[in-house]
Amino acid sequence: MISSGNLFRQEIRCWTQRFNMEKRKTTDKAIAIVYNENESAAPKVVAGGQGLIAEKIIATAREAGIHIQEDANLVELLSKVPIGEEIPVELYQTVAEVLAFVYQINEKFKQKMS
Repeated sequence: MISSGNLFRQEIRCWTQRFNMEKRKTTDKAIAIVYNENESAAPKVVAGGQGLIAEKIIATAREAGIHIQEDANLVELLSKVPIGEEIPVELYQTVAEVLAFVYQINEKFKQKMS
């Protein structure tokens, strides 16, 4: 499961297929990845599941302050990667684009809070 132990030394992201945070709609699937440049060359899938497992992944991510992104296509692709494995090279560009967007949002938020 997702550990909040080293959140400041690694990047953790969670993707869902369908989730409405305000309405707390049921999640079909969820995938969580972690990237620690000191430990691996690419992000790794650290959690994945559907139904109740997906809901637990979302709840754990939310409690740890991990960014949750809804992207059905990416979830489908990432759900084919075994837990504990690095994402394949073919997904680098897609994941990089999503992470770049998240970093921009985080930076804008930090500036607003300053």
